[in-house]
Amino acid sequence: MSSVLQTIFALPLRALTWLGGQGTRAVAAVVFVAMAVPPLGVLLRPYITEAIFVLLCISFMRVDLAALHHHLRRPALVATATVWTTIGVPLIVGLIAHVTGLTSRSPGLFLALMLQGMASPMMAAPALAALMGLDATLVLVTLVASTALVPFTASLFAGLFLGDMLSISPPALGLKLSGILAASLLAATLIRWTFGAEAIQRHKKPIDGFNIIILLAFAAAIMGDVASELVAQPLFTIGLAALSFAIYFTLLAVTTLLFRRIGYERALALGLMVSQRNLGLMLAATAGALPPTTWLYFAMTQFPIHLAPYMLMPIARRFTARAVTSGTAPVSSKPGHVL
Repeated sequence: MSSVLQTIFALPLRALTWLGGQGTRAVAAVVFVAMAVPPLGVLLRPYITEAIFVLLCISFMRVDLAALHHHLRRPALVATATVWTTIGVPLIVGLIAHVTGLTSRSPGLFLALMLQGMASPMMAAPALAALMGLDATLVLVTLVASTALVPFTASLFAGLFLGDMLSISPPALGLKLSGILAASLLAATLIRWTFGAEAIQRHKKPIDGFNIIILLAFAAAIMGDVASELVAQPLFTIGLAALSFAIYFTLLAVTTLLFRRIGYERALALGLMVSQRNLGLMLAATAGALPPTTWLYFAMTQFPIHLAPYMLMPIARRFTARAVTSGTAPVSSKPGHVL
């Protein structure tokens, strides 16, 4: 009986290990699978919050405590990155939208861009940074700090730029964010205490594979209607996709240049985080009650989020190799270290 059970559990473990070994290729494939199977999106849409919780739990579970201590000794860097992603980005987006007249020409798209700018970094950002060999702990620390501020900054910018277009309750959003963070941190702590950090490191590949499956669930929940919209209005849908790529890589490039003095490897990690906005929390906060254009743009943002890590792998490897050679790489980026 025990051998049968071992065989039964060994099969999914091998499958997860194989999937985790695909790295950013699997992350890139997620978006196409999600778009190709619309019924999966319909089935998973009610579970967006749960998917976000699991992604953050995996990130907390795999945090590098040594690198975390290192970054906490340099709070100025985390504070600067947090101010940029929570205040700088939405302020610039709102000002540009008003100057260009987007607020009156396309209210649905303006709402989408403002919600994107106001959102905290995506919960999967540390895991994606780890897949790319970047400093995932710096990303995680900044993500937690910025997520804690979002209830206040989102309310502020909603009042400044959105008016009656959207009503966000800071207490309700703050309670939701606090609950997700506290519960995921507690669950991750229990897992680390039960199995140990060494066991988590040994099972890096299957954990990566499980993380990719959760990414698929989240992407499918958002992208369920993309295929039908592409058939119904192809030019508009492709235009939104192009815009999502342009905004993603603009945020990535600007952030990397702003923080280049800390080293391009760490700056790229921050750029990856800033360009991946957690639209899932905004969907949860609004209960999905958004205009069709806003919802469609949110779906289009999944393309750069999942494809960019694969596209950026050569640059990430070059930056990481340069940092290791010069001795400036963080612990989590050095060869032989597993997050």
